[in-house]
Amino acid sequence: MRENVMDELKQMQPEDGSKKKMLDILKRLHLEEEMESDGEDESMLSEELIQKVMSGEEIKLEDLSDDEIKRFRQALTSGELSKMIEPWTPWWKKPSARSISLSPDGSQLIRQVSEEDTSTSDPMIDEDPSINEIPEGPESPLPSLKQLTRAEPSPLLAVHLVDILFSYCFTLRLYNGDWHSDPLGASTVALSMSKVMGEDAKPETVPEALTACIEETCSPAYRHTGGFRLAIRLVDDIISILSLGHNALVCALSDFHRLIEAGRSMLKGEKLAKTQSSSKLRGAARKQFFMTCWVHEQPDEAWPPLARIVEVQKASLEELDTGNHKADRKSKQQSKVLIEEL
Repeated sequence: MRENVMDELKQMQPEDGSKKKMLDILKRLHLEEEMESDGEDESMLSEELIQKVMSGEEIKLEDLSDDEIKRFRQALTSGELSKMIEPWTPWWKKPSARSISLSPDGSQLIRQVSEEDTSTSDPMIDEDPSINEIPEGPESPLPSLKQLTRAEPSPLLAVHLVDILFSYCFTLRLYNGDWHSDPLGASTVALSMSKVMGEDAKPETVPEALTACIEETCSPAYRHTGGFRLAIRLVDDIISILSLGHNALVCALSDFHRLIEAGRSMLKGEKLAKTQSSSKLRGAARKQFFMTCWVHEQPDEAWPPLARIVEVQKASLEELDTGNHKADRKSKQQSKVLIEEL
């Protein structure tokens, strides 16, 4: 099975079709941005409103005028308010991520300390700041794949892993690292971004998986989060996690599984356990757990080749983005000359 995975990875190369689709996404995104910029008024918030937000004063929509509500929503869409939020550094970019340790069975080595334990601890001893930097691994030993299924796992699971990692990184960046503040909302976002989890898609190549994710990132629903530039950053996030290896992947998938389960718990609390959303979240949780067990059984040599394939796709995306900006500047220069002549 491992040989099948490696052979499949070696055959994956950038596709002309996926490049064309990416270029179409860029053109459509650029056109939509131009149309919005032509039709929008100034989106700056009033100085008074900014001061209220900065001072921590509670503000409700009903306290604002119609004009302020319009400007506030425009600021949300444009990302202007994000300047007031302290940037989050992803855990996979921190030095402590390079030294993650898990048990041979995949479970975490250090259990979560309870309040009872901390009540008797010495207050003079400083806690290690890196303890909570990395998401915890599975709480219990991971079962073998043979215990989960009699069928041979698909050699395309590595491709599906790329889709799931993209969704995970997107969701954490969207929530500035704190998905706990809204587990249901975060899990809903995660399913909409991952076609593997949300739509039971089965992409056969890395370019196909990334194209679907990037198209969603550039869609009207999420374009305000950063569009194509954010998509390139997320691809780089995938490369970082893959480069960290086995333990980082298990921790990321375990964290993602907890996110989905927390969303499911919120649905149950709201007595919506039998809805379609609950069914999708349950299916996504199962896929994540199976993927975690599959990753745990893979050799360390499986991840560098996959990381290199994603790196090739990133370089292709950056080339498209650079070419698009050059074409945009040339178009603007031609328009300026034409206006001057007229």
